[in-house]
Formats: sequence, structure tokens, C-alpha cells
Amino acid sequence: MTHDDTAGALDATALEEVVTFTSELIRIDTTNRGGGDCRERPAAEYVAERLADAGIEPVLLERTPGRANVVARIEGTDPSADALLVHGHLDVVPAEAADWSVHPFSGEIRDGVVWGRGAVDMKNMDAMVLSAVRAWSRSGVRPRRDIVIAYTADEEASAEDGSGFLADQHPELFEGCTEGISESGAFTFHAGPGMALYPIGAGERGTGWLKLTAHGRAGHGSKVNRANAVSRLAAAVARIGDHPWPVRLTPTVRAALAELAVLYGIDTDVYAADFEPDDLLGKLGPAAALVEATMRNSANPTVLEAGYKVNVIPGQATAYVDGRMVPGGELEFRTTMDQLTGPDVDWEFHHREVALQAPVDSPTFAKLRAAVERFDPDGHVVPYCMSGGTDAKQFSRLGITGYGFSPLKLPPDFDYQALFHGVDERVPVSALHFGVRVLDHYLKTA
Repeated sequence: MTHDDTAGALDATALEEVVTFTSELIRIDTTNRGGGDCRERPAAEYVAERLADAGIEPVLLERTPGRANVVARIEGTDPSADALLVHGHLDVVPAEAADWSVHPFSGEIRDGVVWGRGAVDMKNMDAMVLSAVRAWSRSGVRPRRDIVIAYTADEEASAEDGSGFLADQHPELFEGCTEGISESGAFTFHAGPGMALYPIGAGERGTGWLKLTAHGRAGHGSKVNRANAVSRLAAAVARIGDHPWPVRLTPTVRAALAELAVLYGIDTDVYAADFEPDDLLGKLGPAAALVEATMRNSANPTVLEAGYKVNVIPGQATAYVDGRMVPGGELEFRTTMDQLTGPDVDWEFHHREVALQAPVDSPTFAKLRAAVERFDPDGHVVPYCMSGGTDAKQFSRLGITGYGFSPLKLPPDFDYQALFHGVDERVPVSALHFGVRVLDHYLKTA
């Protein structure tokens, strides 16, 4: 159900363009394999040209040749209002064509669905923003507050060529921005028959990618060796993988649990001193997945490197661990890593970014909620904390509070979270139409 007064706010061209832009952006292969192996510039030029066509002046910026970012500002009608940052990344994770039903960079539109890598992460949102602001240009609409648009490189790796570069080297482009919106929020999460949730991101766990190094005594594989670097590393990795992290509820996660309990008709006080979140999780069915991963720190071993010959004990062995820290949980994370690695294994941050938290009782969150529920009155908006991270981490260096808001109305057979970085990534045309309408409404009234 859609409110008629808002459904007509966007012209037919905008609804056509959001589909075309999503498809055409997918066809531009911006695979980020890490280590600098990516080239976003063709996609950056694509969006810059379409912004310029609408009378919006884009700036292209590169730290590394080929790793282009685009920034543009649309002036609002209220010069006293704080500016709003709307950002989306142009790079995508790798895709193995042999595993897919369609070629991952075909951008094929079939049976009302747009297929390809980036369809949900996040060329769909890139297209929505582009479509909405071009519609404003055609109709002479201006938002209330300044809108700064940023299309970034390198989000799927370190962000050093993208949002990190922009925040560190070009902060003047974001002058006045106090809040921002981007990916991973306001998508339909089907939590049971008749229970359509729209989680809006109001926090992110911090990133703590670790490098573990074990030193030992090199020697022949046939000899007893109590200083075996591989054994020492393996023991540390096993301890890390088996560690039961304690619950650490942040305000965002506690607010999510409170709203979910009400929706499920569960009588519990999530703010009580004796509250047991695991007991509640068992009663939430599929919705438990929205909060389960963000109630604790985590550390998952992902890479092992050691040795060069089966009969040679190496003097050094290395592992990498994907660590994530809840807001306020870094000290516990560091202390625990010191204990789990032990005296024979050193660890260091291979990549580290801060945890984030945004208020859920703010006027901004209320407007985000209202925009979604205006177009799906039967849906239920809930706050949630993202288990991973986004470019909001880098932009937070500029004092910008970030929310995850990339609206999509999805049918029950579309598992949004499984499609993120998954095989056969795709998005319904109807979801894009819903998303651009919601985004248009929010951005004009924010």
C-alpha cells in the first residue's frame, strides 16, 4: 500500500532511471580484490556525467590513479540547517561467473528483477540517489538542508582510496555535515507470517583485523621440537576460535531488543539488571538474527600461512583473524587477545576502525522511520547495529553521525542478508521503485 499523495512525487522518468542506472552500473566491473586491485573510475565518470547533466557540479578526486571518488553538493532552502551526507560506494566484491545463474556483470533485467554483483551492495542505492536528485532538477525541487553526495572507492577493502582519503584530505567538501545515511538499512526483513521488519542501522561494530605471528625453532620434521611455530600458532588460533565472548549490550542493541519484544508480545524488561538476552533471543524466531551477532565482540580465524616443505619445521607461522568489537568493547577485546595468544604468539592490528553508535531517539531516526512507514504502513521499523562496517566509520572522523538507510521493499523469498556478497545477487524492480520513493521523500524533508 502506498500513499497516493507521495507516490506521484517522482515522475515516471525517475522510476525508469533507477532501474537503468542500477543495471548499467552493474555492467561496469568495479571488482575490488584488495591490495589496490580495483578501478572505480569508469563508474565514477558514469555518475559524474549524469549529475552534471542535471546541473549538479561533481568533483572527481583520486588518491591513486583509477581509484576515483565523486563528491557534489546540492544547496538546500534553509542555510541555517546542518548539511546531510548521502554516500555510497562504487566498488564490489569479487564474483565467480561459473557459480552464477547469469553473468555477474551483465546487469540483466529479467522477470522484474535486476541481476548482478552490486544489485544490493550497493549500486542499487547509488542509482536511487542519482535518480532522485535528477528528478529534483527536472521539477525545480530543492531539499530543506544541503545534501552532500559522495560516491566512494575502496569500501570493500581498506577505504584508504575512498572515504578515508576524502575525510583526511578533503574535509572541506563536507563542511556543515553532521549526519549521514548509507547502506545496510531499511530493507525488508521477513520475521514470520505478516511480520515485515525494516531494520535501520544505528551503529556498527568496530573492525579489528589481526595478524598473529608465532616464532619458534626451525628444524627437521623428523625431530622432536617443543618450539614448533606452527603448533604454537595452531594452539592460539584454536583458543581464539573457541572463546565464548560475554554479552555486552549497547544502547542500540538494547533498543532493538525492546522493540522486538513488544512486536512479538513478549513481556520482558530489557533494561532490568537481571535481563537475560539469550532467553529473549530464543523467542524471537528469525528476528534474532538482527541482533545476535552484535551482542558480543567476536574473533574468527580466517587465514593460516606457514612452512614451505613437509619435512621442514618453519621458524615462523602467521595467521589472520577477523575481529569485531562492539561499541565500548575494544579494551576487553585487546585484553582477551593478549590472554588467548599467550606468550609465544604476537598479535597486532592488521586493520582497525572504530565502532559507531547513533542515537535512536533522535529527530533524524524518527524521520527515517516515518519515511519507511509512509510507504509501507504495515511494516515495522526497528533499530539495529551492523555486525560489519561501512564508510560511515571514516566519515565519523569529521563528526558525522551515520545511519544505515538504503530502503528496499522485498518479497519473502528474497533474503537480503544472504545476497550481500552472495551468488546470484539481485534486486526486484519493485524494490528499487519503493526505495527511490522513500529516499526521495526523506531527503526532501530531512
